[in-house]
Amino acid sequence: MSQLPPPVRVAQPMARDETPEQSPFRPASKAGRKARLSIQGMSGSGKTWTGLGIAYGLSEGRKFAVIDTEGGAASLYAGHHGIHFDSVSMDRYDPRDLVRVLDSAAQAGYPTVFVDSLSHFWKGTDGTLAQVERASSKYGGNKFAGWKDGTPIQNDMVAAILAYPGHVVCSMRSYTEWVLDGSKPKRVGMRPDQRKGIEYEFDVAVSMDIDNQLEVLKSRCPDLNRKVIKRPNGARDIAGPLLAWLNAAPEPTEQ
Repeated sequence: MSQLPPPVRVAQPMARDETPEQSPFRPASKAGRKARLSIQGMSGSGKTWTGLGIAYGLSEGRKFAVIDTEGGAASLYAGHHGIHFDSVSMDRYDPRDLVRVLDSAAQAGYPTVFVDSLSHFWKGTDGTLAQVERASSKYGGNKFAGWKDGTPIQNDMVAAILAYPGHVVCSMRSYTEWVLDGSKPKRVGMRPDQRKGIEYEFDVAVSMDIDNQLEVLKSRCPDLNRKVIKRPNGARDIAGPLLAWLNAAPEPTEQ
């Protein structure tokens, strides 16, 4: 009866003076993390004023920047309750222009940028959908058939928001979303007027209704999770807990 050959060693044992390769893992930390927050709601729900309050609170008294696509609506609140900011108005909404303006805000050192509103860069003049339609007409529809939910220019815009060195607050218009339940339409809630799933890019996503009631839809900040606030004070009710969470030292590791 034949015997199996002796096993072949394929790895050499580590010499005593050798050290294992350094692990790429490090203790997790949110140090230096900045807030990324979205507010969605219908016209008249209080998105602009609440967003200004949140940006003011996050800036801790320093002047912040507003990127205004709403015909100067934010500037109507300038000086109200001591809130002061610098503003730039935009009337064409190529997402690449938003990237450039965010870069200018970063170079100027604004601690917070409030984009009011992000919806125009999806659906407005020269927005993402207009860019897709224009490219489709020029180069043929098949090449751009999969662009509507993830165009490169939209992805670059989101990347610029996430990469901004300070805090970012974005408002978005919303509309009622319906689905067919058999043959009958069924209301399933409100959806932001932006690329589907855009709210997942933010640390905190809130919605506001026509009665100025704020509901936290999603939050990585535990103190804001599922909160419902009637007529919120943005600086106190939202920015306050957010800053406390971002600045909190990690709890000691149990031995």
